[in-house]
Amino acid sequence: MKIRQNVRHWAAKKALTTPVIGGAVNDKLVDMHTDIFLGKTDEANRGPRRDHLDDFFDATMDAYVAALEAGYPEAEAREITHVQANFDFFNHGWTEMMEIPADELEAHYRRYESFFTDHGVTIDDPLGEFRPADGVADAPATPEKLERAEFENAIAGFADDVYVEDGDGELHQGGDTPEPDDVDPTEAPGVDEESTAD
Repeated sequence: MKIRQNVRHWAAKKALTTPVIGGAVNDKLVDMHTDIFLGKTDEANRGPRRDHLDDFFDATMDAYVAALEAGYPEAEAREITHVQANFDFFNHGWTEMMEIPADELEAHYRRYESFFTDHGVTIDDPLGEFRPADGVADAPATPEKLERAEFENAIAGFADDVYVEDGDGELHQGGDTPEPDDVDPTEAPGVDEESTAD
């Protein structure tokens, strides 16, 4: 998969594993991801899908931290959560929200099969043990879109590895890019909002 990585991603990584500010950053990242993916679908779908996406992305934050704790580099830990989201989008027939085409789902699963197996994640069960105890809000599916298989926002051809576009726009294959020495967790999304709310 092709993903971006800049100073805010590194700050978010540090913040999510830091007491006090971690919760605010988690909430902001959930809101951001929900809004980004809802922006790829028709306005009529946004309301019915919002609660589901909020619950789902909140659960993937736990998967991200678990992947970091298991030793995955930041880019790969983040890609794991995006792969989980694409499994969920596929299961719902939300093809316009998918970042990868359906025929690459299996390849992405195989790349992280060890992590997914350890946590009970499958294409059919994208959250596995990360599923919240009270579940994830339901949302209407659009299975008919799978028959058309347009995947209009998917980027194909990056199933063999994680491809990281850095802050300068350069593309690097592999997720083991060096973390900056001077990462400030207060630069993560949501920290400013939390400090101004106090």
